[in-house]
Amino acid sequence: MRPSKRANDQMRNVTIERHIAPQAEGSCLISFGNTKVLCTASVETSLPPWRRGQGVGWVTAEYGMLPRATDRRTRREATAGKQTGRTQEIQRLIGRSLRAVVDMKILGENQITLDCDVLQADGGTRTAAITGAYVALADALNWMQTRDLVKSNPLRNSIAAISCGIYRGEPVLDLDYPEDSEAETDANFVMTGDGNFVEIQGTAEQAPFSKQELLQLMEVAEQGVGELTKIQLETLNS
Repeated sequence: MRPSKRANDQMRNVTIERHIAPQAEGSCLISFGNTKVLCTASVETSLPPWRRGQGVGWVTAEYGMLPRATDRRTRREATAGKQTGRTQEIQRLIGRSLRAVVDMKILGENQITLDCDVLQADGGTRTAAITGAYVALADALNWMQTRDLVKSNPLRNSIAAISCGIYRGEPVLDLDYPEDSEAETDANFVMTGDGNFVEIQGTAEQAPFSKQELLQLMEVAEQGVGELTKIQLETLNS
């Protein structure tokens, strides 16, 4: 039995609230159970120097956790003078994931920055950030279309992410913190709305996992991303 009493293939309650930051071109507050992430999308009509003059755009991301997102205060990375390796790895993952579904030629010489700020952490912050960042990005691109900053919508697909793992010998979907801290194997799957993979991260925390277990994790991840894709679509159409 999982600590949360959920079935092995059952996600936490997922909600997405749009337009949570009205001054941003796109924004949402996404909740995976007790994990809550504020995602904002900012449009800039300029590019980094290395990207200019090529007729293509850029999508990037930044990620951070508020000091009391966890059960004890974490020092702000700005006051420490540098980001942790974990923070850098996660924000690069978010950026890669979103770029995978954007046509940079259609975006033109514009940049969109996705800021993902964790308000409350209970496992799965990176997957919640990717899933919410897509909604914020979609709204920002619609904002650009209405102002003729792009000729058509650069989105080629949707993108979402989910965690899963081997917990007490069983494949389970959407790990919360108590499960993640004890899992024999944990993994993150980033997938497009039509079921293709953008990134797979898998780690054996205890004994190595088998090919069969990897396939089981992939199966529950596909189910989870399918559910998230439906929630994203319903949210954007509401």
